[in-house]
Amino acid sequence: MVDLFLNGFVSVLNLETLLIILIGVALGLVFGAIPGLTAVMAIAICLPITFGMEPLNGMALLLGLYIGGVSGGFIPAMLLNIPGTPSSIATTFDGYPMAQNGEAGKAFTLTIIFSFLAGLLSFAILIFVSPLLASIAIEFSPFEYFAVTIFALTMITSLSGNSMLKGVLAGCLGIVLAMIGMAPIDSYPRFTFGFSDLDAGLDVLPVLIGLFAISEILKAAENKDDQNKKRIEIAYKLRDIGISFREVFQQKWNWLRSTLIGVGVGILPGLGGSTANIIAYATAKNQSKTPEKFGKGTPYGVVATESSNNASIGGALVPLLSIGIPGDGVTALLIGGLMLHGLNPGPLLFEQHGDVMYGIFAALLIANAFMALLLIIGMRFFIRILNVPQHLLLPIIIVLCVVGAFGVNNRLFDAVILVACGLLGYVLIKLKIPIMPVVLAFILAPILELNLRRGLMHSNGDWTPFITSPIAFVFLTVALISVIVAVRNNMKRRRIVGDQ
Repeated sequence: MVDLFLNGFVSVLNLETLLIILIGVALGLVFGAIPGLTAVMAIAICLPITFGMEPLNGMALLLGLYIGGVSGGFIPAMLLNIPGTPSSIATTFDGYPMAQNGEAGKAFTLTIIFSFLAGLLSFAILIFVSPLLASIAIEFSPFEYFAVTIFALTMITSLSGNSMLKGVLAGCLGIVLAMIGMAPIDSYPRFTFGFSDLDAGLDVLPVLIGLFAISEILKAAENKDDQNKKRIEIAYKLRDIGISFREVFQQKWNWLRSTLIGVGVGILPGLGGSTANIIAYATAKNQSKTPEKFGKGTPYGVVATESSNNASIGGALVPLLSIGIPGDGVTALLIGGLMLHGLNPGPLLFEQHGDVMYGIFAALLIANAFMALLLIIGMRFFIRILNVPQHLLLPIIIVLCVVGAFGVNNRLFDAVILVACGLLGYVLIKLKIPIMPVVLAFILAPILELNLRRGLMHSNGDWTPFITSPIAFVFLTVALISVIVAVRNNMKRRRIVGDQ
């Protein structure tokens, strides 16, 4: 293995391949930084370009786009409170408040350091233990996926703020939005009200961009121009850009836990970086001795979210390369890229094309380094975006959001959904109902329903396998304990507030 890995590094250490990787990462960062333009879009656009390339160069370009696309989403998340990609949803919770507190440089530095380290660890896991992890993931049946999703949904209790009731109501709203369109398996239309455009359901990107971006723009439009200008000049100064080794060392367990969560969630097909992002944030908050600081600009929230979503890249590639199963839209396109060059994903891939595969591993590590380098170089320029007057910046953001929403399926209806969800998000903000439970439930509800129905079909309507499966039982038990603890803590907090 060592000889193959060294040969893989030698195969990519030439000017042409390095330049291709650099261009891929740079383009990926651009796509990730523009709300609505994701790594999926970047790879879909560039996939035909790789047809005339050597297999290693072609895959190096696609993987550079993948890493850059996931990493670039934190830029608007921190600076504008708009997640550039679904994988950066939870980054807005503490990244944006840090920027408002004048710590944008510190937030960027933490993100670059721990994103790079998380990528290194996830790729090391991919290289050395992917066969073992893939064999575990392939054993998951619908019963286990159902239990894992139930556990993920309990994170709503950690994201509900001061009112668990409002958080649960927001989660129910997310489930309702997710049920619009064709039902899984039998494709029966639900809540379409006779509109054929709703048959396909609501795509996740227009919903997310609307809830976060448009609602934030409407909220920002309430402020007067002179107040906005003053806020930007004071709050977004690039200061304290350097951080001490002690501050970095304090995050070691938070980083390790969040990275392992990202790898684990990435391995499971259908969950992806957005789910890892949220679960890692909620876990960091639950494990913290000062959970009240989360949502107000704590570095622990930023490290947790950005470590997990970058680590999910390595996790998602484990089942793709080992057993040929894509975990999300990006890895599905990467399978197309592999097959385009005659590389059939699966157990025989390493035996038949070991030289190319270890070259791909080397390209991943180099792309991860290029990602950190480009972000360090561009950090000062990114933060200057906030010096642009809001009457110029907000219309540009709206146009980019509409273009991104339209580009998902090339239909104008998604732009309508974007605006509608933006208005819904604005109303929720005014009612002080948290938006994050809506998003979490909207993402997880289809996975939950699909595996519930598959499981019932597999067991002929018998519910007992959902409990008797050892892995499912463990996750359901942990989910129940999580809910009980959250309710208890909420009641204790309300009692303390009442006594005061």
